[in-house]
Amino acid sequence: MRLTHFGHACVRVQDGDRVLVIDPGTFSDAQAALSGATAVLVSHEHPDHIDVEALKAARADNPALTVHTHAALAEELGEGATAAAAGETFTAAGFTVKAVGGVHAEVIDGLPGCPNLGFIVDGLYHPGDSLFVPTDEVDTLLVPAAGPWVKIGEAITFVRGVRPARAFPIHDIQLSKVGLEYFDEWLEEETEYARIPVGESVDL
Repeated sequence: MRLTHFGHACVRVQDGDRVLVIDPGTFSDAQAALSGATAVLVSHEHPDHIDVEALKAARADNPALTVHTHAALAEELGEGATAAAAGETFTAAGFTVKAVGGVHAEVIDGLPGCPNLGFIVDGLYHPGDSLFVPTDEVDTLLVPAAGPWVKIGEAITFVRGVRPARAFPIHDIQLSKVGLEYFDEWLEEETEYARIPVGESVDL
């Protein structure tokens, strides 16, 4: 299974002709990520996790493209979108996916207060905008590195709670080069950890 990072929170999972994209947002190269995809997982509705126009274009090119997200966003997206709920297991692009979590991490005063689904795809966990620790075994964790709702100590606690075999950072566009290096230094102490440069891939 090949994992490719398309920037910020967007990754592509591919195994042969099975192609699944998670969170193709406006801060990533969503168009490239969606090219040839057969299914898409969207954690929540914030633009850095879903580029609606890029998704519409991809569905125009491939009407069979399916989108899986929480119920409110699925209704908003309309045809081709399927609602998922925390605790449910389903198949997308031939991969077994479990939806977990359910709520976006709080920034302050209960905000943003919107749904957020994390997705476990054959042992790969993408939490969206949350630090939800699932009870499921996780081989590979995509750990959020920056945002108004997360700090380094919380990211470390998240990694310790999940206990993955390996971890890669995502959600990092707000960090400078120095910030990226600083985050990496902390996380390297916790688990097998590496950064996937944008546009590059690793085999899991």
